[in-house]
Amino acid sequence: MDKPLPQTPAPLPAALEDEIRRLWEELEPAEGIAPDSPPAEHRPLAFSHYLAQTVRRHPAYLLEALDAEGRMPACTDADFHAALQARVDAAEDEEGLRRALRETRHRELLRIGWRDLAGAADLEEVMHDLSRLADGLIGAALGWLDARYRARHGQPRSAEDGSPQSLVVLGLGKLGGGELNFSSDIDLIFAFEDNGETDGAKPLDNPTYFQRLGRALIAALSEVTADGFCYRVDMRLRPFGDSGPLVMHFDAMEDYYQAHGREWERYALIKARVIAGDGEAGARLMRRLRPFIYRRYLDYGSLANLRQLKQMINDESARKGRFEDVKHGEGGIREIEFIGQAFQLIRGGRDQALQRGDLLGVLRVLGERELLPGYVVEQLERGYRFLRRVENRLQMLNDQQTHRLPREGDDRARLALAMGFEDEGSFEAALVREQHRVHAHFDQVFVAPQRAGEESMEDSPEADREQQIQRLWMGTLNEEEAREALAGLGFNDPGSAFAGIHDLRESPGVRAMSTTGRQRLDRLMPLLLGAIGEQDAPDDVLPRALQLIRTIARRSVYLSLLVENPLALSQLVRLVGASPWIGDQLTRHPLLLDELLDPRALYAPPDREGLQAELEDELARFPGQDHEQMLDRLRQFKQVQTLRVAAADITGYLPLMKVSDHLTWLAEVLLEQVLHLAWEHMVERFGAPQCGEDASACRPARFAVIGYGKLGGFELGYGSDLDVVFLHDSDDSASARTAGPKVIDNSEFFARVAQRVVHLLGAFTASGRLYEVDTRLRPSGTAGLLVSGLEAFRRYQDESAWTWEHQALVRARFVAGDRLLGEDFAALRREVLTRPRDADALRQEVVEMRRRMLAEHASKPGEGFHLKRDRGGITDIEFMVQYWVLVAAHEHPAVCEYPDKIRTLEALGASGVIDAGFSSELADAYRDLRNRIHRLTLAGRDARVEQPDAELEAVRERVMRAWESVFGDAGPDIESGGESEVDSGA
Repeated sequence: MDKPLPQTPAPLPAALEDEIRRLWEELEPAEGIAPDSPPAEHRPLAFSHYLAQTVRRHPAYLLEALDAEGRMPACTDADFHAALQARVDAAEDEEGLRRALRETRHRELLRIGWRDLAGAADLEEVMHDLSRLADGLIGAALGWLDARYRARHGQPRSAEDGSPQSLVVLGLGKLGGGELNFSSDIDLIFAFEDNGETDGAKPLDNPTYFQRLGRALIAALSEVTADGFCYRVDMRLRPFGDSGPLVMHFDAMEDYYQAHGREWERYALIKARVIAGDGEAGARLMRRLRPFIYRRYLDYGSLANLRQLKQMINDESARKGRFEDVKHGEGGIREIEFIGQAFQLIRGGRDQALQRGDLLGVLRVLGERELLPGYVVEQLERGYRFLRRVENRLQMLNDQQTHRLPREGDDRARLALAMGFEDEGSFEAALVREQHRVHAHFDQVFVAPQRAGEESMEDSPEADREQQIQRLWMGTLNEEEAREALAGLGFNDPGSAFAGIHDLRESPGVRAMSTTGRQRLDRLMPLLLGAIGEQDAPDDVLPRALQLIRTIARRSVYLSLLVENPLALSQLVRLVGASPWIGDQLTRHPLLLDELLDPRALYAPPDREGLQAELEDELARFPGQDHEQMLDRLRQFKQVQTLRVAAADITGYLPLMKVSDHLTWLAEVLLEQVLHLAWEHMVERFGAPQCGEDASACRPARFAVIGYGKLGGFELGYGSDLDVVFLHDSDDSASARTAGPKVIDNSEFFARVAQRVVHLLGAFTASGRLYEVDTRLRPSGTAGLLVSGLEAFRRYQDESAWTWEHQALVRARFVAGDRLLGEDFAALRREVLTRPRDADALRQEVVEMRRRMLAEHASKPGEGFHLKRDRGGITDIEFMVQYWVLVAAHEHPAVCEYPDKIRTLEALGASGVIDAGFSSELADAYRDLRNRIHRLTLAGRDARVEQPDAELEAVRERVMRAWESVFGDAGPDIESGGESEVDSGA
């Protein structure tokens, strides 16, 4: 909220004091007014001819508005509406209605203008009261007229269900945003929900009824009478403009915007607000129009369209000589509005906080989201407040819609004084400073980045290269010239590069593009080819980039994103060049291109707490979503965060172990959210599960998700699935059931929760899926229950579990659900792992299981080395670690404290189970192999190395020697057959 205006220097100039004195003398005959008793604050009369004229014609308006101390008080919403309704209710005919509306307008403008010019009201109050006045007058007039029309023709009703129908009035522009200025046109759109007819003695079809009602409303507001008018009503923003129907039903309006809606109409509808009529129906209409206004992707195509619109306004301003126009000129109000609304059009579909009509609120959101620097937001807000005050004072002079500084010196002096300045010079200097600052920020947002400096580039050394690339893409070079140009860009195989570019340009998808889309593509491709030419291996990068362009060309807004953001384009080329896997992800999910805009976030993935906060913030931006929409948000969130991890990985910002940490934290956060969705869905239907010996001892039954394998061991990679086991702690008592409304046994409740979690994680949609889920590590595998009670799980581990299942338990941990149950599981795990075991028997079982795995999965001669499955790979290290934990945890319980291999190896070394140097050597080998698997994944390949280098062979040899030292002559034979289920969990 801004501070009140500075007090006008006292005393007023003698000429203005004389004006006020003469005005008071003229009012002497009026009751209660004496020449020597002006109001305590009378200076507003010096700054506004309109206020002075109103007081001269209606002195009672002023007397009734002032308080006992001669000051102008604020007016509450309730008092305003009560006074307005009383006047309108007293109207007996349309002439009386017009008088009531105009009297209310003059009374309110006198009060609002007086408080503003006296420095008693801030800008928010002024805009609110002016918008409230318009809302009130429109609503009161509509209510009065609609009652008369219904008395004559009956209630309009829907042809489908007979429901009552009412006119819906949308306010646009400053009225829609609640930011109306002192003397303004009002932009309106009329609509109604369903076709049908009225139910009276003289029925009309709904379109005719509402058209007549709409015309009567416009006349009541805009016709000039002896009391003036209320508002100039502009209906040109409706569908089809002046050539379209005055009123349109919802279906036709939605069809129009989807089929014929233009970019400027999206811009106009940003501020649309239901200001009168059926509010609930209006809210339904706005929900139907929202997909047209706000795209679900970042719509950078809006920048070019707004840039063109602003240029048209600038050209018109120059033609008409509006160099002192505080709204349309350079650095004017419109430029601030364009900045805010550009971000709304671009990002509003992804951030509901930007779906609002008030500009000051939008600027605050831009600052909170760090979409604009804090100092820019502060300067734009200050500039907006200053310019809006100037605009209001200009219009208060004569109640005229003007945005230009007065030409007459007398009125310019009044304006300067009204703004709190001593003279015209100091005011105009302050105005120019604000305009220059606003225009500089406008240029930062709207000047096309690749066009800046184009004229000077004509003489630069790069000009020929740029023109050559342009001609290469446009196909104006012959093949030989094109090959030479590509060779000059650094391509080793210019023939293949030429063929790829030619195939894209002549592809059916490109040929079928709209004119706008093709212009964007023609703008982007030379920039892209030039950036690829700067890469070390352009021949590898080009095919990946061309495939991406084929995909996103169907959505030309992504082309605009890359054209408008050179940094995003450079990041794209860098990442696609470094990783085919990232290129594939961007191609399959173009929404990820949005992430290229901010390298600070792209290369700095958040930790677990940050992930949780970001996810909560993401979901909070779109309250009221159904589960499908929520799941799409979760899938997009996973894709975004995985891209950030991969980008930080390939550029060296994240070490190997941190990569797995981040991917594991991401899975935990998403799993927790999915469990929450599933749980809430089930509780809504069946109530919360409870258990206990009797009703008096009843307690909530708990549920937990246990992570196994890579999830449990903090070792997730790109594309890893999730190995999970579901547990609950309900008992078998008669009270082990849900609280209702529909009561079911707890066992059924938990089974349904688990099934829903698995489904929600694994379901495919257009946004992909979250994770593939593997539940085969539960007791008895696929033959067992999907969810086990904790005690049943304990009995199974005691009596039935195979050795490989105890091995798998080494990497198990609580990951989601009830933490107390998670602690109970951790105690059970520790109990099972620390039991005494026969070392020789365990050794034989581990070796036999490894032998069976190799028989099925080991690489055959000539197939190279599989980093995980083959001898000397990760699985050998996993088996050794699990063997040591199982055999030694009874005497050294610290070795089963952690589920991940690195910390477990450190604990094994620290406790003396194995030599500390041996522990460190195996940990290094494990890191090396894991790092190579990550690199191969990002390169779009599996974990097989066809021709291992000497360094890798040395790592493999160290692992195999370690195996031999542990298992001796009982080491695995690659020719042996068979496999254990441990392969999926160990």
